[in-house]
Parts: sequence; structure tokens; C-alpha cells
Amino acid sequence: MLETRLCGVKLENPTILASGILGSSAASLIRIANAGAGAVTKKSIGPKAREGHDNPTMVGVAGGYLNCMGLPTAGVEEAVDDLAEYKKACKTPVIASFYGTTIGEYASVAKAIDRKADLLEANISCPNVQEFGKSFSASCESAADVVRAIKKITKTPLLVKLSPNVLNIGEIARGVEKAGADGIAAINTIGPGMVIDIKAKRPVLSNKTGGMSGPAIKPIMVRCVYEIYENVKIPIVATGGIISGEDAAEAIMAGARAVGIGTGVRYRGIEVFKLVQEELSKFMKEEGFKSIDEMVGVAHG
Repeated sequence: MLETRLCGVKLENPTILASGILGSSAASLIRIANAGAGAVTKKSIGPKAREGHDNPTMVGVAGGYLNCMGLPTAGVEEAVDDLAEYKKACKTPVIASFYGTTIGEYASVAKAIDRKADLLEANISCPNVQEFGKSFSASCESAADVVRAIKKITKTPLLVKLSPNVLNIGEIARGVEKAGADGIAAINTIGPGMVIDIKAKRPVLSNKTGGMSGPAIKPIMVRCVYEIYENVKIPIVATGGIISGEDAAEAIMAGARAVGIGTGVRYRGIEVFKLVQEELSKFMKEEGFKSIDEMVGVAHG
């Protein structure tokens, strides 16, 4: 009942460990796969080692969290080793998220990790790394340019992670589809936002600002997925505020074929993957759905 396919890759269920949550090592990826996730995402891989921002990098807010991790990474070589170790130990599909500061860096990282994972995920939309300059997800042209460069040198199916911080996400999704993307991941965190410690009289986060995640952003994610579905034919992974089976059903009805879970791990532990599956299965039986395919996009009428 819960089986789905993503860019030709079979997932036993639609739950995916989102990038940046417990995906920094092969051991942590294996742990999440064994906890029942349908796929796992390796934390974003950069062209060279990067420490990210100093602590504090996360703060709880009403409805979720602000984070400014700053894309820490050990670099490509260690990431390739982690992916190889994971693939030897586990059959659950793995997605390799990656980033660059230039189109050339995106292409070089993609080439290094090509065929090392079941899917690649180009993170073109991180909202809290100001030194990277303007996000490549900000326009159709820049997003498409990145995708074309990656697709010229890779064979692994490519997901492109889009930002909600735009006015025309459907149009941008259509642009990356035309450029060769095999799927869309939506959304990245919202923001940046800020929390000020009124006693210390200064921002809480070391970077001052951070991206918002958690239940509060789910309605924005659902709207984005809905708009993307109306503009493209390639599959969508919905990420943003998914904690329950009902949340997953809503995202699937908006147009997603799979759902990424990140902050949900903080709310419900690593059991969240099995809990979401159980709740989703119960909902589907009650509503007469026999497969994920039957649910995808039904909210569009």
C-alpha cells in the first residue's frame, strides 16, 4: 500500500530522512534506515571541508525552530566514503544532497558523487549562508543554469531543492524541469528569521538569522507543492513540517510522491518514520485509498 517510486527508484514507503538531520555519517544513516525510513538523505556535501557557523546554531520558536547551521561538511572525499559504507550495509535508497557557491562547484561535486547514491539532491536554496551571495533558487534562469551544468556530467537521477522564499515557485520548478531535473524537493526552510534575547539585548543565533522549520511552515509547504504540481510532470518530495501521517497525506494530496521528515525527528524521535507510516496506512484504509499513486494530487480535482 505504501510503496512509491521516485525518479525510477523504488521506495518501500514514502518517508524520507530530510537533509541535515542525523545524516552526517554512514552510521547515522543506517540507524534511520533501520528505523523504517523509505529513503535517507546524506547531509549536504560541499566542494571542500567547512565548519559552518559557531554555536548557538538552533533555537526553538513558536511552531518550530530557527537554525543557522551554515552547511558544515567534511568535504567530498569523506562523503564518498560514507556513501560507500552505507551502500555496503543497507539496501534502503540513499539520496546525496550537495551544494556549491558557483555553478562550477555544483558540477564538480555532482561529478564526484555521481553513481555513489541512488539519487542526487542539488541544494540550491539554503537561506542562512550569506557569504554564498544570492541563492541560485531565486530565479528560473539561475536555477536552470545549475541544473544544466549538473546534468551534462551525471547519470544519477537529480532532485532539485527549491526555496519557498520566492514569488513564483511553480515557474521556477517548470524551469528546472525543462533544464533536465528528474524531480523536485520542496521546500527548504523559510526565512531567514531572527530571535532576540531581550535580557542580553542581542540576537540569539551566532549568525543572527536562521531558517525556519517545523509545523508552522507546513501550510506554506503544502501551497508550494500544490503550485509545483500544477506546473511540472516530474515527481515531488514534500518537506516542511511533516510530523504525522495526516501531514503526509496532505502533502501527497497536494502532489508529492514522497515526504521528507526533519524536524519531526525532534518532536517524535526516530520512531517518527514508522509512526507516520502507521498513521498514513490507517488514513488510507479509512478513506479507501489502495496505493500512494491513487492519492497523489487528488486535491487538484
